[in-house]
Amino acid sequence: MLDPKKLLDDLLGSQIPGTGSTVRDKAGQAVQMAKDNPLAAGALAAVLLGTGTGRQVTGAAVKLGGLAAIGGLAYKAYQNYKAGKEPAQAPPASEPELLPPPADTAFHPSQAPQGEAEFTLTLVRAMISAAKADGHVDDEERKKIADKLKLAGIGAEAEKFLMAELESPLDLDTLVAGAKTDAQKLELYTASRLTIDPDTRAERGYLDLLAGRLGLPDALVDHVEATVSAAKVPAGSAPSSPW
Repeated sequence: MLDPKKLLDDLLGSQIPGTGSTVRDKAGQAVQMAKDNPLAAGALAAVLLGTGTGRQVTGAAVKLGGLAAIGGLAYKAYQNYKAGKEPAQAPPASEPELLPPPADTAFHPSQAPQGEAEFTLTLVRAMISAAKADGHVDDEERKKIADKLKLAGIGAEAEKFLMAELESPLDLDTLVAGAKTDAQKLELYTASRLTIDPDTRAERGYLDLLAGRLGLPDALVDHVEATVSAAKVPAGSAPSSPW
């Protein structure tokens, strides 16, 4: 049976229970095993599993777990926005502290009106939609991704779910409808921005369209941008999880 919370943890690089490595580590090993057939930059596994170039989530978010990390980042961005702070223009010199969202706020998973599991799957779908935004995931890329997911040990049910989502056409109406509260709308956008660094017009355009459809103010989006940027480092330099 598919475990949405574990899947989200795996995609953000959290530790696999009972092992000494992360999904990202195993996917990295897969790349070493297939250097002659690497994933193209921007392909889903490269983006979500950290096997390609670019930036990845730091240890603080990894240690919290996917759901708490996304909620914590969204809550932090919201708090800074409400306080009238200016978004930070550059990431801090040291890794910023990241806390889970308080239990008495709408950002906490227990407050999800549709249930934690259903909203977690919505966040995973948001990440996949963002990863497909540049349009580079064709049939050949999907096959490479499927092969890497098998090597990453993410599990048969998770593989099946991810590949089905990957092959589905973008349905922004359904995705946006999956966020039932203002807090969830911000979390959905935060998860999308965590997945990609908008280096192309298509990616930037997708995030702008998503923010507009979610009804997020520009100033709040700027705070998400600053908060997520501070939580990501160049791939390969993030500290590994100690547990």
